[in-house]
Amino acid sequence: MPLHISPSEVMETIRMVDNENFDIRTITLGISLLDCAHDDIAEVSRRIYDKIVRRAENLVATGEAIADEYGVPVINKRVSVTPIALVAASCKSENYVEIAMAMDRAAEEVGINFIGGFSALVQKGMTDSDLKLINSIPEALACTERVCSSVNVASTKAGINMDAVGLLGKIIKKTADLTADRGGLGCAKLVVFCNAPEDNPFMAGAFHGPGEPEAVINVGISGPGVVLNVVRKHPGIRLGQLADQIKRTTFKITRMGELVGREAARRLDVPFGIIDLSLAPTPAWGDSVAEILEAMGLERCGTHGTTAALAMLNDAVKKGGAMATSYVGGLTGAFIPVSEDAGMIRAVQEGSLCLDKLEAMTCVCSVGLDMIAVPGDTPASTLSAIIADEAAIGMINRKTTAVRIIPVPGKDVGEEVEFGGLLGRAPIMPVHKESSEAFVARGGRIPAPIQSMTN
Repeated sequence: MPLHISPSEVMETIRMVDNENFDIRTITLGISLLDCAHDDIAEVSRRIYDKIVRRAENLVATGEAIADEYGVPVINKRVSVTPIALVAASCKSENYVEIAMAMDRAAEEVGINFIGGFSALVQKGMTDSDLKLINSIPEALACTERVCSSVNVASTKAGINMDAVGLLGKIIKKTADLTADRGGLGCAKLVVFCNAPEDNPFMAGAFHGPGEPEAVINVGISGPGVVLNVVRKHPGIRLGQLADQIKRTTFKITRMGELVGREAARRLDVPFGIIDLSLAPTPAWGDSVAEILEAMGLERCGTHGTTAALAMLNDAVKKGGAMATSYVGGLTGAFIPVSEDAGMIRAVQEGSLCLDKLEAMTCVCSVGLDMIAVPGDTPASTLSAIIADEAAIGMINRKTTAVRIIPVPGKDVGEEVEFGGLLGRAPIMPVHKESSEAFVARGGRIPAPIQSMTN
Protein backbone atom coordinates (compact mmCIF):
# COMPACT_ATOMS: atom_id res chain seq x y z
CA MET A 1 0.00 0.00 0.00
CA PRO A 2 1.41 3.47 -0.87
CA LEU A 3 2.53 5.57 2.08
CA HIS A 4 0.57 8.84 2.21
CA ILE A 5 2.35 11.97 3.47
CA SER A 6 0.20 15.06 3.99
CA PRO A 7 1.29 18.59 2.93
CA SER A 8 1.52 19.65 6.59
CA GLU A 9 3.87 16.75 7.31
CA VAL A 10 6.02 17.77 4.35
CA MET A 11 6.34 21.33 5.67
CA GLU A 12 7.12 20.05 9.16
CA THR A 13 9.83 17.80 7.77
CA ILE A 14 11.39 20.70 5.87
CA ARG A 15 11.56 22.65 9.13
CA MET A 16 13.18 19.68 10.88
CA VAL A 17 15.81 19.47 8.13
CA ASP A 18 16.53 23.20 8.05
CA ASN A 19 16.61 23.90 11.79
CA GLU A 20 16.91 20.66 13.76
CA ASN A 21 19.57 18.50 12.04
CA PHE A 22 17.07 15.84 10.90
CA ASP A 23 18.51 13.46 8.34
CA ILE A 24 18.40 9.95 6.97
CA ARG A 25 21.68 8.82 8.51
CA THR A 26 22.14 5.83 6.23
CA ILE A 27 20.65 3.78 3.44
CA THR A 28 22.34 0.40 3.76
CA LEU A 29 22.15 -2.25 1.04
CA GLY A 30 22.51 -5.74 2.47
CA ILE A 31 24.00 -8.27 0.06
CA SER A 32 24.28 -12.03 0.48
CA LEU A 33 27.71 -13.39 -0.45
CA LEU A 34 26.97 -17.05 0.25
CA ASP A 35 27.25 -17.86 -3.47
CA CYS A 36 30.82 -16.46 -3.51
CA ALA A 37 32.28 -19.42 -1.60
CA HIS A 38 35.33 -21.20 -3.06
CA ASP A 39 38.42 -22.95 -1.71
CA ASP A 40 40.76 -20.45 -3.41
CA ILE A 41 40.86 -17.12 -1.56
CA ALA A 42 41.80 -15.21 -4.72
CA GLU A 43 38.67 -16.55 -6.41
CA VAL A 44 36.51 -15.74 -3.37
CA SER A 45 37.90 -12.20 -3.33
CA ARG A 46 37.21 -11.77 -7.04
CA ARG A 47 33.63 -13.04 -6.67
CA ILE A 48 33.01 -10.81 -3.68
CA TYR A 49 34.32 -7.72 -5.47
CA ASP A 50 32.28 -8.44 -8.58
CA LYS A 51 29.04 -9.08 -6.71
CA ILE A 52 29.28 -6.00 -4.49
CA VAL A 53 30.05 -3.76 -7.47
CA ARG A 54 27.23 -5.30 -9.52
CA ARG A 55 24.59 -5.07 -6.79
CA ALA A 56 25.60 -1.68 -5.37
CA GLU A 57 26.61 0.22 -8.50
CA ASN A 58 23.52 2.47 -8.35
CA LEU A 59 23.23 2.81 -4.56
CA VAL A 60 24.96 6.18 -4.17
CA ALA A 61 23.27 7.78 -7.17
CA THR A 62 19.89 6.55 -5.97
CA GLY A 63 20.41 7.93 -2.45
CA GLU A 64 21.50 11.31 -3.81
CA ALA A 65 18.57 11.49 -6.23
CA ILE A 66 16.07 10.73 -3.47
CA ALA A 67 17.68 13.33 -1.19
CA ASP A 68 17.36 15.96 -3.91
CA GLU A 69 13.76 15.07 -4.75
CA TYR A 70 12.46 14.79 -1.20
CA GLY A 71 14.57 17.52 0.37
CA VAL A 72 15.82 15.26 3.17
CA PRO A 73 19.60 14.71 3.50
CA VAL A 74 20.73 11.12 3.03
CA ILE A 75 24.10 11.32 4.77
CA ASN A 76 25.59 7.88 4.16
CA LYS A 77 25.16 5.16 1.58
CA ARG A 78 26.57 1.87 2.84
CA VAL A 79 26.74 -1.87 2.19
CA SER A 80 26.57 -4.80 4.59
CA VAL A 81 27.47 -8.34 3.58
CA THR A 82 27.17 -11.89 4.88
CA PRO A 83 29.62 -12.52 7.76
CA ILE A 84 32.87 -13.29 5.99
CA ALA A 85 33.67 -16.14 8.38
CA LEU A 86 30.74 -18.00 6.79
CA VAL A 87 31.57 -17.08 3.20
CA ALA A 88 35.27 -17.98 3.49
CA ALA A 89 34.89 -21.21 5.47
CA SER A 90 36.03 -23.32 2.48
CA CYS A 91 39.17 -21.24 1.87
CA LYS A 92 42.49 -22.91 2.46
CA SER A 93 44.16 -19.60 3.32
CA GLU A 94 45.28 -19.00 6.90
CA ASN A 95 43.95 -15.43 7.00
CA TYR A 96 41.27 -13.37 5.28
CA VAL A 97 43.01 -10.02 4.81
CA GLU A 98 42.86 -10.43 1.02
CA ILE A 99 39.05 -10.58 1.26
CA ALA A 100 38.96 -7.41 3.36
CA MET A 101 41.03 -5.64 0.72
CA ALA A 102 38.63 -6.79 -2.00
CA MET A 103 35.71 -5.46 0.03
CA ASP A 104 37.53 -2.15 0.41
CA ARG A 105 38.20 -1.86 -3.32
CA ALA A 106 34.56 -2.62 -4.09
CA ALA A 107 33.41 0.00 -1.57
CA GLU A 108 35.67 2.58 -3.19
CA GLU A 109 34.45 1.63 -6.67
CA VAL A 110 30.75 2.14 -5.83
CA GLY A 111 31.44 5.28 -3.77
CA ILE A 112 30.18 4.22 -0.32
CA ASN A 113 31.86 5.33 2.89
CA PHE A 114 31.70 2.05 4.84
CA ILE A 115 31.13 -1.65 4.20
CA GLY A 116 30.27 -3.94 7.09
CA GLY A 117 30.44 -7.68 7.44
CA PHE A 118 34.06 -8.64 8.10
CA SER A 119 32.37 -10.52 10.88
CA ALA A 120 31.99 -13.75 12.83
CA LEU A 121 29.18 -15.17 14.97
CA VAL A 122 30.81 -17.07 17.85
CA GLN A 123 28.36 -16.84 20.75
CA LYS A 124 28.55 -20.58 21.42
CA GLY A 125 31.92 -21.52 19.97
CA MET A 126 34.46 -20.78 17.26
CA THR A 127 35.03 -22.67 14.03
CA ASP A 128 38.40 -22.69 12.30
CA SER A 129 37.06 -20.06 9.93
CA ASP A 130 35.88 -17.87 12.82
CA LEU A 131 39.36 -18.00 14.35
CA LYS A 132 40.99 -17.12 11.05
CA LEU A 133 38.71 -14.12 10.63
CA ILE A 134 39.16 -12.85 14.19
CA ASN A 135 42.93 -13.15 13.95
CA SER A 136 42.81 -11.28 10.62
CA ILE A 137 40.94 -8.28 12.07
CA PRO A 138 43.91 -6.12 13.15
CA GLU A 139 45.70 -6.27 9.79
CA ALA A 140 42.44 -6.06 7.84
CA LEU A 141 41.33 -2.86 9.60
CA ALA A 142 44.82 -1.37 9.41
CA CYS A 143 45.21 -1.80 5.66
CA THR A 144 41.68 -0.77 4.61
CA GLU A 145 39.74 2.48 4.90
CA ARG A 146 36.10 1.47 4.58
CA VAL A 147 35.88 -2.05 6.00
CA CYS A 148 34.09 -2.52 9.34
CA SER A 149 34.24 -5.61 11.51
CA SER A 150 32.05 -7.14 14.19
CA VAL A 151 32.04 -10.27 16.33
CA ASN A 152 29.01 -11.57 18.22
CA VAL A 153 30.37 -13.23 21.38
CA ALA A 154 27.19 -13.77 23.40
CA SER A 155 23.43 -14.20 23.26
CA THR A 156 20.56 -14.81 25.65
CA LYS A 157 20.12 -18.29 24.17
CA ALA A 158 23.78 -19.32 24.13
CA GLY A 159 25.44 -17.49 27.02
CA ILE A 160 28.84 -15.76 26.78
CA ASN A 161 31.77 -17.31 24.93
CA MET A 162 34.56 -16.21 27.28
CA ASP A 163 37.25 -17.77 25.08
CA ALA A 164 36.19 -15.36 22.33
CA VAL A 165 35.90 -12.49 24.81
CA GLY A 166 39.45 -13.13 26.03
CA LEU A 167 40.76 -13.26 22.47
CA LEU A 168 38.98 -10.05 21.46
CA GLY A 169 40.74 -8.05 24.18
CA LYS A 170 44.05 -8.98 22.56
CA ILE A 171 42.70 -8.30 19.07
CA ILE A 172 41.59 -4.80 20.09
CA LYS A 173 45.02 -4.06 21.53
CA LYS A 174 46.74 -5.26 18.36
CA THR A 175 44.35 -3.28 16.16
CA ALA A 176 45.13 -0.14 18.17
CA ASP A 177 48.88 -0.74 17.84
CA LEU A 178 48.68 -1.25 14.06
CA THR A 179 46.77 2.03 13.68
CA ALA A 180 48.70 3.96 16.34
CA ASP A 181 49.58 6.69 13.83
CA ARG A 182 45.84 7.41 13.57
CA GLY A 183 45.04 7.31 17.28
CA GLY A 184 44.04 3.63 17.22
CA LEU A 185 41.39 4.40 14.59
CA GLY A 186 41.09 0.75 13.56
CA CYS A 187 39.29 0.04 16.84
CA ALA A 188 36.57 2.52 15.86
CA LYS A 189 35.68 0.10 13.05
CA LEU A 190 35.34 -2.94 15.34
CA VAL A 191 32.24 -3.80 17.41
CA VAL A 192 31.89 -6.71 19.84
CA PHE A 193 28.23 -7.71 20.25
CA CYS A 194 25.82 -9.62 22.41
CA ASN A 195 22.53 -10.49 20.67
CA ALA A 196 23.62 -8.85 17.40
CA PRO A 197 20.67 -8.15 15.04
CA GLU A 198 20.93 -9.40 11.47
CA ASP A 199 19.37 -6.28 9.91
CA ASN A 200 21.27 -3.41 11.56
CA PRO A 201 22.03 -0.65 9.02
CA PHE A 202 24.44 1.29 11.29
CA MET A 203 28.21 0.93 11.17
CA ALA A 204 30.49 -0.32 12.43
CA GLY A 205 28.30 -3.25 13.44
CA ALA A 206 26.27 -3.87 10.29
CA PHE A 207 26.29 -7.28 8.64
CA HIS A 208 23.83 -9.10 6.37
CA GLY A 209 22.55 -11.94 8.50
CA PRO A 210 22.12 -15.53 7.30
CA GLY A 211 18.35 -15.18 7.71
CA GLU A 212 18.15 -12.21 5.35
CA PRO A 213 17.13 -12.29 1.64
CA GLU A 214 19.50 -12.13 -1.33
CA ALA A 215 19.55 -8.33 -1.06
CA VAL A 216 17.61 -5.82 1.04
CA ILE A 217 17.43 -2.10 1.82
CA ASN A 218 17.56 -1.11 5.49
CA VAL A 219 17.33 2.53 6.55
CA GLY A 220 18.73 4.25 9.64
CA ILE A 221 17.15 7.52 10.76
CA SER A 222 18.71 10.00 13.14
CA GLY A 223 16.91 12.85 14.85
CA PRO A 224 18.44 13.95 18.19
CA GLY A 225 18.08 17.58 17.17
CA VAL A 226 14.38 17.15 16.43
CA VAL A 227 13.72 15.49 19.80
CA LEU A 228 15.87 18.07 21.61
CA ASN A 229 13.74 20.85 20.11
CA VAL A 230 10.54 19.15 21.32
CA VAL A 231 11.89 18.76 24.86
CA ARG A 232 13.00 22.39 24.98
CA LYS A 233 9.57 23.53 23.83
CA HIS A 234 7.93 21.83 26.84
CA PRO A 235 10.04 22.82 29.89
CA GLY A 236 7.32 22.45 32.50
CA ILE A 237 5.19 19.47 31.51
CA ARG A 238 5.10 16.23 33.47
CA LEU A 239 7.27 13.33 32.34
CA GLY A 240 4.41 11.20 31.03
CA GLN A 241 3.26 14.08 28.83
CA LEU A 242 6.83 14.69 27.68
CA ALA A 243 7.17 11.02 26.71
CA ASP A 244 4.03 11.39 24.62
CA GLN A 245 5.47 14.42 22.81
CA ILE A 246 8.68 12.52 22.02
CA LYS A 247 6.65 9.56 20.79
CA ARG A 248 4.60 11.75 18.45
CA THR A 249 7.76 13.32 17.05
CA THR A 250 9.52 10.03 16.39
CA PHE A 251 6.35 8.81 14.68
CA LYS A 252 6.67 11.64 12.16
CA ILE A 253 10.33 11.14 11.35
CA THR A 254 9.88 7.38 11.08
CA ARG A 255 7.22 7.89 8.40
CA MET A 256 9.64 9.98 6.38
CA GLY A 257 12.33 7.35 6.80
CA GLU A 258 10.04 4.61 5.54
CA LEU A 259 9.05 6.72 2.54
CA VAL A 260 12.73 7.14 1.61
CA GLY A 261 13.52 3.48 2.27
CA ARG A 262 10.66 2.14 0.19
CA GLU A 263 11.52 4.47 -2.68
CA ALA A 264 15.17 3.41 -2.59
CA ALA A 265 14.12 -0.25 -2.56
CA ARG A 266 11.80 0.33 -5.54
CA ARG A 267 14.46 2.07 -7.60
CA LEU A 268 17.11 -0.53 -6.80
CA ASP A 269 14.64 -3.40 -7.33
CA VAL A 270 15.31 -5.06 -3.98
CA PRO A 271 12.99 -5.71 -1.01
CA PHE A 272 12.52 -3.07 1.67
CA GLY A 273 13.70 -4.38 5.02
CA ILE A 274 13.48 -2.29 8.19
CA ILE A 275 13.60 1.20 9.62
CA ASP A 276 16.12 1.66 12.41
CA LEU A 277 15.00 4.75 14.32
CA SER A 278 18.08 5.47 16.40
CA LEU A 279 18.91 8.82 17.93
CA ALA A 280 22.48 8.73 16.63
CA PRO A 281 24.27 11.94 17.62
CA THR A 282 26.99 13.86 15.81
CA PRO A 283 29.75 16.05 17.29
CA ALA A 284 27.68 19.16 16.42
CA TRP A 285 25.96 21.03 19.26
CA GLY A 286 22.20 20.65 19.04
CA ASP A 287 22.51 17.10 17.70
CA SER A 288 23.29 15.43 21.02
CA VAL A 289 21.53 12.77 23.11
CA ALA A 290 23.23 14.17 26.22
CA GLU A 291 21.66 17.56 25.52
CA ILE A 292 18.22 15.94 25.38
CA LEU A 293 18.74 14.44 28.84
CA GLU A 294 19.93 17.78 30.17
CA ALA A 295 16.95 19.56 28.62
CA MET A 296 14.73 17.22 30.64
CA GLY A 297 16.11 18.81 33.80
CA LEU A 298 19.50 17.26 34.54
CA GLU A 299 22.25 19.77 35.21
CA ARG A 300 24.72 17.54 33.42
CA CYS A 301 24.51 14.13 31.73
CA GLY A 302 25.85 11.50 34.13
CA THR A 303 24.37 12.90 37.30
CA HIS A 304 21.78 11.00 39.33
CA GLY A 305 18.62 10.57 37.28
CA THR A 306 20.44 10.14 33.97
CA THR A 307 19.58 6.44 33.63
CA ALA A 308 15.89 7.09 34.34
CA ALA A 309 15.75 9.95 31.81
CA LEU A 310 17.49 7.81 29.18
CA ALA A 311 15.11 4.90 29.81
CA MET A 312 12.11 7.14 29.19
CA LEU A 313 13.67 8.59 26.04
CA ASN A 314 14.58 5.19 24.63
CA ASP A 315 11.12 3.76 25.29
CA ALA A 316 9.32 6.74 23.76
CA VAL A 317 11.48 6.52 20.63
CA LYS A 318 10.67 2.82 20.21
CA LYS A 319 6.94 3.37 20.73
CA GLY A 320 6.85 6.20 18.21
CA GLY A 321 8.64 4.09 15.63
CA ALA A 322 6.38 1.09 16.25
CA MET A 323 3.30 3.27 15.67
CA ALA A 324 4.65 4.58 12.39
CA THR A 325 5.75 1.35 10.71
CA SER A 326 5.38 -2.40 11.06
CA TYR A 327 9.03 -2.84 10.14
CA VAL A 328 11.04 -1.40 13.01
CA GLY A 329 14.32 -3.28 13.34
CA GLY A 330 18.05 -2.96 13.76
CA LEU A 331 19.06 -1.26 16.99
CA THR A 332 16.22 1.31 17.28
CA GLY A 333 16.52 3.57 20.32
CA ALA A 334 19.05 6.10 21.64
CA PHE A 335 22.80 5.77 21.04
CA ILE A 336 25.41 7.06 23.49
CA PRO A 337 28.72 7.10 21.56
CA VAL A 338 30.96 9.36 23.62
CA SER A 339 33.25 10.69 20.89
CA GLU A 340 30.31 11.42 18.57
CA ASP A 341 28.20 13.41 21.06
CA ALA A 342 29.24 16.94 22.03
CA GLY A 343 27.25 16.80 25.28
CA MET A 344 28.79 13.47 26.28
CA ILE A 345 32.28 14.81 25.64
CA ARG A 346 31.59 17.82 27.85
CA ALA A 347 30.15 15.61 30.60
CA VAL A 348 33.27 13.42 30.59
CA GLN A 349 35.57 16.44 30.62
CA GLU A 350 33.71 17.95 33.57
CA GLY A 351 33.77 14.68 35.51
CA SER A 352 30.04 13.99 35.70
CA LEU A 353 30.15 11.01 33.31
CA CYS A 354 32.39 8.00 33.92
CA LEU A 355 32.70 4.50 32.48
CA ASP A 356 30.68 2.91 35.29
CA LYS A 357 27.78 5.33 34.74
CA LEU A 358 27.89 4.70 31.00
CA GLU A 359 27.65 0.97 31.70
CA ALA A 360 24.56 1.56 33.85
CA MET A 361 23.02 3.64 31.05
CA THR A 362 23.50 0.81 28.56
CA CYS A 363 20.99 -1.27 30.53
CA VAL A 364 18.17 0.94 29.22
CA CYS A 365 19.27 2.21 25.80
CA SER A 366 20.37 0.93 22.41
CA VAL A 367 23.63 -0.97 22.08
CA GLY A 368 26.25 -0.23 24.71
CA LEU A 369 29.67 1.27 25.43
CA ASP A 370 30.30 3.06 22.18
CA MET A 371 33.34 5.01 20.98
CA ILE A 372 35.01 4.98 24.39
CA ALA A 373 38.68 6.02 24.45
CA VAL A 374 40.82 4.60 27.26
CA PRO A 375 44.55 4.76 28.08
CA GLY A 376 46.78 3.00 25.58
CA ASP A 377 48.39 0.88 28.31
CA THR A 378 45.06 -0.65 29.37
CA PRO A 379 45.66 -4.43 29.65
CA ALA A 380 43.94 -6.70 27.12
CA SER A 381 42.31 -8.58 30.02
CA THR A 382 40.68 -5.35 31.22
CA LEU A 383 39.26 -4.73 27.75
CA SER A 384 37.94 -8.30 27.75
CA ALA A 385 36.38 -7.82 31.17
CA ILE A 386 34.62 -4.65 29.97
CA ILE A 387 33.25 -6.64 27.02
CA ALA A 388 32.12 -9.43 29.38
CA ASP A 389 30.27 -6.96 31.62
CA GLU A 390 28.45 -5.46 28.66
CA ALA A 391 27.64 -8.88 27.21
CA ALA A 392 26.19 -9.93 30.57
CA ILE A 393 23.83 -6.93 30.53
CA GLY A 394 22.62 -7.89 27.07
CA MET A 395 22.35 -11.59 27.84
CA ILE A 396 20.34 -11.18 31.04
CA ASN A 397 18.09 -8.42 29.70
CA ARG A 398 17.44 -10.03 26.30
CA LYS A 399 18.73 -6.96 24.46
CA THR A 400 21.50 -6.05 22.07
CA THR A 401 24.59 -4.66 23.73
CA ALA A 402 28.01 -3.94 22.29
CA VAL A 403 31.44 -2.50 22.96
CA ARG A 404 33.43 -0.24 20.66
CA ILE A 405 36.45 0.75 22.72
CA ILE A 406 39.74 2.35 21.69
CA PRO A 407 42.89 1.94 23.82
CA VAL A 408 44.67 4.96 22.33
CA PRO A 409 48.42 4.28 21.97
CA GLY A 410 50.56 6.78 23.87
CA LYS A 411 47.58 8.57 25.46
CA ASP A 412 46.52 8.72 29.11
CA VAL A 413 43.65 10.06 31.19
CA GLY A 414 43.18 13.80 30.73
CA GLU A 415 44.32 13.78 27.10
CA GLU A 416 42.16 13.65 23.95
CA VAL A 417 42.23 11.86 20.63
CA GLU A 418 40.86 13.39 17.43
CA PHE A 419 39.24 11.08 14.87
CA GLY A 420 37.51 13.69 12.72
CA GLY A 421 34.22 13.67 10.83
CA LEU A 422 31.29 11.83 12.38
CA LEU A 423 33.67 9.92 14.67
CA GLY A 424 34.50 13.18 16.46
CA ARG A 425 36.99 13.44 19.32
CA ALA A 426 37.24 11.54 22.57
CA PRO A 427 38.61 12.39 26.01
CA ILE A 428 40.62 9.51 27.44
CA MET A 429 38.54 7.93 30.22
CA PRO A 430 39.97 6.10 33.25
CA VAL A 431 39.42 2.39 33.78
CA HIS A 432 39.68 0.47 37.05
CA LYS A 433 43.29 -0.37 37.89
CA GLU A 434 42.42 -3.63 39.67
CA SER A 435 43.15 -6.67 37.51
CA SER A 436 40.54 -8.95 35.93
CA GLU A 437 43.16 -11.18 34.31
CA ALA A 438 42.57 -14.34 36.36
CA PHE A 439 38.82 -14.15 35.74
CA VAL A 440 39.20 -13.72 31.97
CA ALA A 441 41.89 -16.44 31.81
CA ARG A 442 39.41 -19.06 33.07
CA GLY A 443 37.83 -19.08 29.61
CA GLY A 444 34.98 -21.43 28.84
CA ARG A 445 31.38 -20.36 28.43
CA ILE A 446 29.19 -18.50 30.89
CA PRO A 447 25.95 -20.52 30.63
CA ALA A 448 22.80 -19.06 29.16
CA PRO A 449 20.55 -17.57 31.87
CA ILE A 450 17.19 -18.91 33.01
CA GLN A 451 15.63 -16.23 30.79
CA SER A 452 16.72 -18.27 27.77
CA MET A 453 14.19 -21.00 28.54
CA THR A 454 11.34 -19.53 26.53
CA ASN A 455 10.26 -22.59 24.53
